[in-house]
Amino acid sequence: MIRILCYLYQTLCIENILIMNERNETTRIEAFSDGVFAIAVTLLVIEVKVPDHVHVDRVGLLRALLEIWPSYLAYLTSFATILVIWVHHHWIFSLINKYDHGLFYLNGLLLLFVTFIPFPTALLSEYLLHRDARVAASFYTGIFLAISLSSDILWRHVSINLLSENAISGKTEEVMQITRHYRFGPLLYTGAFAMSFVSEPLSVILCLLLALFFSFRRWSINKPE
Repeated sequence: MIRILCYLYQTLCIENILIMNERNETTRIEAFSDGVFAIAVTLLVIEVKVPDHVHVDRVGLLRALLEIWPSYLAYLTSFATILVIWVHHHWIFSLINKYDHGLFYLNGLLLLFVTFIPFPTALLSEYLLHRDARVAASFYTGIFLAISLSSDILWRHVSINLLSENAISGKTEEVMQITRHYRFGPLLYTGAFAMSFVSEPLSVILCLLLALFFSFRRWSINKPE
């Protein structure tokens, strides 16, 4: 009997260690991702340029500031989008406590596009009022479409392979809500991408509205047990 109890105790300890290692690894992935999100957000503001003295002397500082409204629009849209992606990323990782190699690579694919956002943001800021604005807007909305697709792929992998037992049994509504978000996300961002060939400013505004739309969810208060 003592041997059996010792064996059961050892088995339980090993299982707990494995579970802790799994959780530590997912925490490590999320912490790394948080750092990437923070860097991407920080790089956005660098592209909002201060008007030069020559132009300000000619038209005045107020008018010079108003003239760079494309920079404000691009910055606000990109910041809001990265913020929503980060919140959803945290939401997904709160539902898992294990990992596989696919999680590393699919999470890396998402981060690849997130870190690239500052470049199309700068491009849009510079060329939204240019004759090639369509190219800049389609490139800008295209990167958000790519992010939407990569987020959907990441969630499909997580929802099929990596959901925790708690998420499956106690957070079914949250799982369904994320699934609904990512089911329509690629389609809606495809619409924004198509809009860039019709109206460049409207396509950017649509991206901003989509970020606001996906920011809404029914937040629940975690009560202590």
